[in-house]
Amino acid sequence: MMVIDSHAHVMEPTAKQLSFMEEAGVDKTILFSTSIHPEKVMDLAAFEQEIRRLFDILAGNCKVDERKSSMQRSTVELCDAIKKHPEHFLGFGPVPLGIGEYETADWIEENIIVNGFLGVGEFSPGSGSVYLLENVFKALMELGKLPVWIHTFHPMTSADLMDIADLARKYSTVPVILGHMGGANWLDAIKIAKDQANLYLDFSASVTAIAPQFAMKELPERCLFSSDAPFGYPMLVRKMVERVSEDEEVTKMVLGGNISRLLNID
Repeated sequence: MMVIDSHAHVMEPTAKQLSFMEEAGVDKTILFSTSIHPEKVMDLAAFEQEIRRLFDILAGNCKVDERKSSMQRSTVELCDAIKKHPEHFLGFGPVPLGIGEYETADWIEENIIVNGFLGVGEFSPGSGSVYLLENVFKALMELGKLPVWIHTFHPMTSADLMDIADLARKYSTVPVILGHMGGANWLDAIKIAKDQANLYLDFSASVTAIAPQFAMKELPERCLFSSDAPFGYPMLVRKMVERVSEDEEVTKMVLGGNISRLLNID
């Protein structure tokens, strides 16, 4: 069985990330870019400063040009990590929201497809701004229908989840990963995923162990093990999956089989 951490961010130094993987028995990690590096800070004040930057991003407070520049820098960092350790890392690449349909398609061609990324995200549109994702879906309908990873924890609400569901229904051939399975709205995330075959549930940052437990009962073929490292530890999430799963075959699916099938990973 290949164990795949389906969502983690680039960490510095890479050796630390590899040690997390080894500790948890993870064979491959799907890396996402990052604008901050909380694993490098040494005290609470510095951590708080990094997190404030993250909250600004999640709330959609950054200007488009600022986001584009940040994404270009973080994409270089992401590509570098993957090129140095292709046996361990695969990638999802960032795409800016709030740009036009044709510019979005050009960005995906030039920054996602050229770099060999297997999906797009993480997207953090901010509450009430899910509509900004539509240009991404339109582009993907023409450029390969790559999976879309969307942050659905705070500040996203239950209403935002419904908006994502509507968009996913409209573009039903594009796989959509509900990052952090809705946070406090995990019950809603499970229910809407049951109604739509292109929705997947990401286990990182689960607010309670009972959330993935019910998700695996209801949708064993669309649940994904992920750590969100450096914000989480692969070992802890793997142990949670193994503890709350009631079926060995389901455990294998969640720990690697489902994401392997979705992304055609050998």
